[in-house]
Amino acid sequence: MTDTRRRVKVYTLNEDRQWDDRGTGHVSSGYVERLKGMSLLVRAESDGSLLLESKINPNTAYQKQQDTLIVWSEAENYDLALSFQEKAGCDEIWEKICQVQGKDPSVDITQDLVDESEEERFDDMSSPGLELPSCELSRLEEIAELVASSLPSPLRREKLALALENEGYIKKLLELFHVCEDLENIEGLHHLYEIIKGIFLLNRTALFEVMFSEECIMDVIGCLEYDPALSQPRKHREFLTKTAKFKEVIPISDPELKQKIHQTYRVQYIQDMVLPTPSVFEENMLSTLHSFIFFNKVEIVGMLQEDEKFLTDLFAQLTDEATDEEKRQELVNFLKEFCAFSQTLQPQNRDAFFKTLSNMGILPALEVILGMDDTQVRSAATDIFSYLVEYNPSMVREFVMQEAQQNDDVSKKLTEQKITSKDILLINLIIEHMICDTDPELGGAVQLMGLLRTLVDPENMLATANKTEKTEFLGFFYKHCMHVLTAPLLANTTEDKPSKDDFQTAQLLALVLELLTFCVEHHTYHIKNYIINKDILRRVLVLMASKHAFLALCALRFKRKIIGLKDEFYNRYIMKSFLFEPVVKAFLNNGSRYNLMNSAIIEMFEFIRVEDIKSLTAHVIENYWKALEDVDYVQTFKGLKLRFEQQRERQDNPKLDSMRSILRNHRYRRDARTLEDEEEMWFNTDEDDIEDGEAVVSPSDKAKNDDDIMDPISKFMERKKLKESEEKEVLLKTNLSGRQSPSFKLSLSSGTKTNLTSQSSATNLPGSPGSPGSPGSPGSPGSVPKNTSQTAAITTKGGLVGLVDYPDDDEDDEEDEDKEDTLPLSKKAKFES
Repeated sequence: MTDTRRRVKVYTLNEDRQWDDRGTGHVSSGYVERLKGMSLLVRAESDGSLLLESKINPNTAYQKQQDTLIVWSEAENYDLALSFQEKAGCDEIWEKICQVQGKDPSVDITQDLVDESEEERFDDMSSPGLELPSCELSRLEEIAELVASSLPSPLRREKLALALENEGYIKKLLELFHVCEDLENIEGLHHLYEIIKGIFLLNRTALFEVMFSEECIMDVIGCLEYDPALSQPRKHREFLTKTAKFKEVIPISDPELKQKIHQTYRVQYIQDMVLPTPSVFEENMLSTLHSFIFFNKVEIVGMLQEDEKFLTDLFAQLTDEATDEEKRQELVNFLKEFCAFSQTLQPQNRDAFFKTLSNMGILPALEVILGMDDTQVRSAATDIFSYLVEYNPSMVREFVMQEAQQNDDVSKKLTEQKITSKDILLINLIIEHMICDTDPELGGAVQLMGLLRTLVDPENMLATANKTEKTEFLGFFYKHCMHVLTAPLLANTTEDKPSKDDFQTAQLLALVLELLTFCVEHHTYHIKNYIINKDILRRVLVLMASKHAFLALCALRFKRKIIGLKDEFYNRYIMKSFLFEPVVKAFLNNGSRYNLMNSAIIEMFEFIRVEDIKSLTAHVIENYWKALEDVDYVQTFKGLKLRFEQQRERQDNPKLDSMRSILRNHRYRRDARTLEDEEEMWFNTDEDDIEDGEAVVSPSDKAKNDDDIMDPISKFMERKKLKESEEKEVLLKTNLSGRQSPSFKLSLSSGTKTNLTSQSSATNLPGSPGSPGSPGSPGSPGSVPKNTSQTAAITTKGGLVGLVDYPDDDEDDEEDEDKEDTLPLSKKAKFES
């Protein structure tokens, strides 16, 4: 369908009494079998999907507003609206609705029926119309009582509204208002206040159009000044005519547009300032007033957007150096209001709106405005910039990169003139305003930091076949902007403690660190080079000495984020510069206080221990163990020491380490199905076959392999024997977080068998249970005698953990025990013989 008469926007009213756009399409009416009646159908113009399917119910009240709107309620608290592009299309659909309901198309509302008592309904039906008293000064009280008595009943409200429309009654009431004011008839003015307020509560668009017309609206506001509850009347008209001046920053040639702007401002003023708060009224009593303002704003934005001459003049004056400061301030405030109005547009119209502003040069204009000294103007420009960033950050990124390229070209041509990007680039202006925010609470800086975070967030960056926005923009940002962002940090950390440590400076540095921490998490390569080349982490850790705990924690969080990456480039940088020293100092200075600083530092070292970051573990123990060895209320540092000793033992005993590697590879790297197949083959082997000499490994080979394996273990155990009692005491405390410590444990056991592996492990090793007569199985030729004393017990049973403690050891051994218990007796005999 290409008929523009039928082109509509579909709106629904949300819980906040605001209209939500549901899409643009073309409306039609027809019989729908599923709904058993004539219905309104709206299909999206983009893909033809069904946006609306609504049966024209004979009892539903439809309202026609402003010639191009049809509004109705389908259920309680569910209001719908169709906004037509052309009046002819609205009239056509309105005739269809009235035809179904048997109404005259000349009416603006079909009906307004709600549940009432039968008696009320009978009384109303018996009197087909409502006769209004003559509009005279002496009958104002009677008129006020009639309006008040009609409000509780929807039918009476409807009849009252029709009577007011048909007789031109509102204009007659406003004439009486002038008479009362001239005569200073306060009682009459109080009655007029009640009458006009009651007319607002009738919630009728047709009445609003009369009341808000150019000739009537100021008199309506005048009536609402005389609230009987106030001792003195308000002075709303004086404010609107004298205080509130309409400034036409750019001449508006369209008289209809100008009149619409005046009307919208005044109606908004009535809603916000003149009428009592909405909570006084029944629910939805002023919904039509909200809708009137909403659609007016949509219309104003559309008319301004279509006026190319107006927008061209606006941006030309914004960027013209000859424009005086006061004029530019007015232009900026207008542009801010213009952008705020655009939020009422539906998404596709909002896209067109911001593309129009972009083509007109809004970003270069903002750059000029942000360079001004006026705080109010800069604040308005920041709000406009936030609209643009939230709408399309890629558009802003593309502009600043093009600007940087142009500046580089100019700099090459004008080598004698030193031009730095800091003085020109839009993003650097934003960073400078964040750094120089004079607000003690840094409200503006927080807003700007949020915008910068959106701009550098890779999650909303585009990637195409020809270019990657992330690579290009981050390269630009770290080359041209990062030094501006880190300038206050570097300036304040030249010594061992912050040179300025007042609250506002601490707040600013905390914001900078928050953004840098975000970069560490999301930028990887670029931020890594910057931190290492500029020695940023060392400067950040100077802030650990700040008297402001929140700033010291921000510095610690920055380092924790780096360590959390487990990147050896970072780790080598940390070790080379001894960057744990400020953290250890802060930990010791904190003493035994149980606070956030204490917990955060311990958590960082615990992370290093649990993740087994070997380089950092060795660095901490070798350089800071003496300072930390007395900390015994947690076992983190003793656990780190144990980790360190384990690493050193592995380095000193490569054979032992290779043996562990073999065990680990064979036990945990083989396919479980292969293990099960080999075990099944062994269990199915006949006992006589084994006795016939079909063993896989000869006794001499088994003895040799057994000696090779046991030799490094015996030497290892002799060295550890002297420390036995001390080690046992430490090991009892290594479980810090309620789970088995991943560090391996060794202890001596007298009168026990030597078990190198459980039954299901190391099946490919010589002497494994997968080979008959293995040295590790009881009764085999190569096994160690039971009465061997002081033999290393390396096992996962009885509370002891193997050379390397794998989390699933206990589960494997339990499965092995279960498997052995369920074996047939003939098979068990092989183990027990």
